Amino acid sequence: MEGANNLFWLGTAAFRCFSLALAGKGFPIYRKDKTKQLDCHNSALRSFGRMLFTIRGICMVNKTGKETIVFGGGCFWCTEAVFKMLQGVISVNPGYAGGTTKNPTYEDICNGGTGHAEVIKIEYNPEVISLETLLTVFFATHDPTTKNRQGNDVGEQYRSIILCDKADQIELAKKFIADLNSSNKKGAPIVTEVKPLDTFYPAEDYHKNYYENNKNQSYCQVVINPKLKKVQEHFTDLLKKKL
Repeated sequence: MEGANNLFWLGTAAFRCFSLALAGKGFPIYRKDKTKQLDCHNSALRSFGRMLFTIRGICMVNKTGKETIVFGGGCFWCTEAVFKMLQGVISVNPGYAGGTTKNPTYEDICNGGTGHAEVIKIEYNPEVISLETLLTVFFATHDPTTKNRQGNDVGEQYRSIILCDKADQIELAKKFIADLNSSNKKGAPIVTEVKPLDTFYPAEDYHKNYYENNKNQSYCQVVINPKLKKVQEHFTDLLKKKL
């Protein structure tokens, strides 16, 4: 699918932007040759990830605080599986948000007209993982340049959307998007919607932990597994440690 080619260049661009900003060098201009770009910046991404977590490990004092952000980036079976892998993420719950229909069901969402997107509600510890890092992974694991579509999943429920419960989250998300667009002026513009969270409606129970409970299903094998593998390769330092 054409949109898949845009996945990981965005995450790499974001990490590279942050590292260059710290060094006082400003933001680079990225070409649309994502494969070559990943090869060039993969080492920088890994180094910056290690530095980020070293700093946070030293500065961490309190692990009890938590904040919430809601992401929609296509099917919530995929996004739930991705963000459950990350250190500092306390919980990930699939659901529906961004529309007007009250108490929507999965059938309502599939039929369209609700205005809602398939989303995940993430509770995270900002002392362990920052919103900037969550945004980096978010933009690296879906295509934010296609409206109402992720691969073969088509409809408003699959649109790219960020729903925030705090004003500073909205400001940060919009700046993050502006920086990504600026760093890749020749690429397709990001169409991700950013707005305040009104109401989050939890999805039906069978959607929760879908990947963990259905690893042998064809969708998990064909769509989710490759995405998780790429996350493991490119965001190694962000992953939860296996016991």
